[in-house]
Parts: sequence; C-alpha cells; structure tokens
Amino acid sequence: MKKRLPAEWEEQDGVLLAWPHAESDWRECLEVVEPVFVSLAREISRCERVLIVAPEIESVRERLRQGGVDMERVNLQRMETNDTWTRDFGPITVLEGGRPVLLDFGFNAWGLKFAAHFDNQITGKLARSGVFGSRQVHIPGLILEGGSIESDGAGTLLTTSACLQSPNRNPHLDRAGIERALGGLLGVTHFLWLDNGYLAGDDTDSHIDTLARLCPHETIVHVRCDDPEDEHYQALAAMETELKAFRTADGRPYRLVSLPWPNACFDESGQRLPATYANFLIINGAVLVPTYEDKQDGAALATLARVFPRHRIIGIDCRPLIPQRGSLHCITMQIPKGVLA
Repeated sequence: MKKRLPAEWEEQDGVLLAWPHAESDWRECLEVVEPVFVSLAREISRCERVLIVAPEIESVRERLRQGGVDMERVNLQRMETNDTWTRDFGPITVLEGGRPVLLDFGFNAWGLKFAAHFDNQITGKLARSGVFGSRQVHIPGLILEGGSIESDGAGTLLTTSACLQSPNRNPHLDRAGIERALGGLLGVTHFLWLDNGYLAGDDTDSHIDTLARLCPHETIVHVRCDDPEDEHYQALAAMETELKAFRTADGRPYRLVSLPWPNACFDESGQRLPATYANFLIINGAVLVPTYEDKQDGAALATLARVFPRHRIIGIDCRPLIPQRGSLHCITMQIPKGVLA
C-alpha cells in the first residue's frame, strides 16, 4: 500500500502542545513563557483543534479561558512531561492508501543530551487515551525528531546530515541505510541532504526547521546571514549554495526565498540564542511566525506573506522561548486531517 508523508500545509485536525510547568526547565520563567503558549493556543483554536498535554490541567484550563481561547476546540490531557518540544516527540503521521497511520519514533532528547523518559511515552499514552480513536500507531524502532525532516507531500524529504547522521541517534545506519528506512516508513522517494548550516546555541544538531523549509509551489524558504562578520556567514552561504543546486524530483530548480537575519540574541551568561524566522507553523488558513522584538520582524512577516498569499500571517512573540533553545515550530506538532477522534 502506497505511503505518503503529508506536507504541513495540507488540511489538519489540530496541533499538539505540551504545557510548560514548574518541574521543567521553564520553572524560573513561567510568568513570561505561559503567555506565549496562551497566544499560540488562541490563534490555533480559531482555525482548528488544540490538543494539550500537561501534568496538571485545571490551572492550564483556567489560563486558556482567561486568554480568550475557544475551549470548545481544546482537549486537555493530564500526562507527565519532561519538556515542551512536541515537534520532536509527537506523532509523525503518514497516509497509507489515504488512511492516516501514526508513527511513534523514539525520542532520546537530541542524541542523549537531556532527560526524555516522559516525553518519549507521550504518543503512546495519547493513543491509549483514545484521542486518536482507532487510528493505528506503529513503533518503527528508530530515533527521529519531527523537526529534523521537511516534506513536500509528494515524496521529497529535506533534512540535514548533522542531525540524521548523528552517532547518538541511529549509529547502525549510514546515509544509505537511513534513506532505505525512511523510504519504507514515510514513502520518501527523493532525499535532499544539507551538509552545511547551523545556528549557535542550538541543541538539535541543526534541525532543518530552523534553517530551511519546504513550501508550496516548489519553494524553499531559508535563513540567510548578510553580515560577513557574523559567525554564521560562511556556513549559511555554503548552505545556500547547496540549496541552489537542489532539484525537484522532476529535475527543476527550486524557487528560493530568503528570510531576514535577526540581530544576535544572547542569554544572561552571554551565550548566543538560536533565533530564526524559519521556525514558523502552517495551520489551516494561517501561518504563525516567531517574532523576537527585532527590527527584522516585519520583514519576516512580509516575506512569508508572499510565500503564502492565501494564508493569514500572524506574528507570535517568541523571545521568551529562545532562552531554552527553541521557538514556535519546535513547541508544536500538527495533526493531519482524519487523525483526531
């Protein structure tokens, strides 16, 4: 039966979030980060459903009510979590003969960097709770994070070698082995590997959703650094050269659209933070874009408005998120149409 990994811009049932809490790394900044999650839930609930996991749900429910979230479109599930990065531990959905199947890949916190014993169980627990109805859940036995792959919905997958070939993920597989495995699991027939590109402060080993994104009409949106004095300049220039050489499955060059480069952000210890406009989320009828209280925010929104002319472009202030080394796309996982009960 033919398999297909849907593109993010295809119709969705909802989006999965994991709420920040006092037993996570967010404990010192909950007062500034929870409003980001409320804003995100409010915007998503205007377009589709919101599935939220949290160790304690009544206080979350009240915050959402006070924030103007459409509670008719919210499903709160009480579950222990380590952190909030649902992009990387949430289910990856493929279509088999048009029917959704959820893949529960292993999550080991980006190559054994942090604890993930609760987060790695979330997809299975959600399935047992009934939120996916009778949808089949398959455990492939491989480590894979949703933020490490981009799909065009037609068999092409964009990724980075730094992440997928990390020795702490699937050391038994070389590049050819990874292609065989993901070809069989995701229905991928055309692989695009980036060997260059990174963001300082990133814990993910260069997740593709921080660098370059597949978009409709054979378009790739990517970050670009125009400052020769910036530490990223050479690596991102080399990445752009790779992107220019990529071809579609039919042999055509991609339309490349560059995103502006925000001013460098640093944490209290002086470490650079991975601010990127590429970490946007596509939902039904809208694109939610991370902003950073930066002069380039408006240009980023305008750029994505040109790429998604039929979508509303909505900025979400993600400055409170990046001290934990992630942004808007990282804390969300879309649930394609036909999955939620």
